[in-house]
Amino acid sequence: MKILITGGAGFIGSNAATRYLMAGHKVVVIDNLCREGTQKNLAALQILGGQLEFMRLDLRDAVAVNAAFEKHRDVDRILHLAAQVAVTTSVLDPRHDFEVNALGSLNVLEAIRRFGIEAPVIYSSTNKVYGDMKDVGVVLRDNRYAYADFPNGMPESRNLDFHSPYGCSKGVADQYFLDYHRIYGLNTMVFRQSCIYGYRQFGAEDQGWLAWFIIASQLNHPLTIFGDGRQVRDVLFIDDLLDAYDAGFAAFSSRAGRAYNIGGGAGNVLSLLDLISYIEKMQGRKIFYSVRNWRAGDQRVFVSDIRRAQNELGWSPRIEYKTGFARLYDWVASNLHLFEDQPCHLQLAAVSQ
Repeated sequence: MKILITGGAGFIGSNAATRYLMAGHKVVVIDNLCREGTQKNLAALQILGGQLEFMRLDLRDAVAVNAAFEKHRDVDRILHLAAQVAVTTSVLDPRHDFEVNALGSLNVLEAIRRFGIEAPVIYSSTNKVYGDMKDVGVVLRDNRYAYADFPNGMPESRNLDFHSPYGCSKGVADQYFLDYHRIYGLNTMVFRQSCIYGYRQFGAEDQGWLAWFIIASQLNHPLTIFGDGRQVRDVLFIDDLLDAYDAGFAAFSSRAGRAYNIGGGAGNVLSLLDLISYIEKMQGRKIFYSVRNWRAGDQRVFVSDIRRAQNELGWSPRIEYKTGFARLYDWVASNLHLFEDQPCHLQLAAVSQ
């Protein structure tokens, strides 16, 4: 097959590209290489070899996007992963956030429509499309927050409620991908992803909190918690996400036009304090951190109800979070040289996707 991946040099994209290249497929990676770590990830893909084609372009450039999709109109699968990924960055520069996430996604959809591309397309959306969910009852249980009334997590039937420029821009694209199936018949599917972690993740203080804590602790960089550390997410290891993509592609004939919550689910839930405790056990020492006020719009809890994906795609997470953490921890320890030039502070820190 020929598989096109926008954002293919990013964390998720480079892992997906690696999987498909190792399976013998041709992979077209589109990326503008603006995010920390993308050039290193691209170099690793190029060393891997196989049928790799790299196209450096910015999805905000509609002319360049059209040229790329016209060239690869015979593509068999498309993963649209390219994005501005941080809430904090979106607050600092909402126009840039909108242009990348909303306009860039529209340019992709229009190119697919213009050239009559029938390949299935999966868009990586986010749990942020559900907003801060202040109306949902939250209780403190085992020193971390939990839903009072949703034991299986938050379902896709939850009303969308965009908060922050990031939530707005990703939510716009989320709805465009669903509507282009309804109106134009494009073979689209939306994955609302929750806290993905794994190899080749250059986490930072503004996004990718789980990887950032593991990286920073090994480099002795300072850590900051926004809020009280009891906020909770369901976490999903990268290999399980790639399995979900494969399951989605396999089910397109009957499931196109659907949105799915994709995360670790109720069985893979932890707080920031839980993660710090885990790292302390791994390193045999106390981890010191500073505390700052809550970030506006941050969810006390987000846990994905993944039963729709289980029932309709036949997918479930296989890697329990402690196993996934150990794999990421060991990978970081074996590749510390990749992170030595990474900045240890950004302007803000928070839990993001």
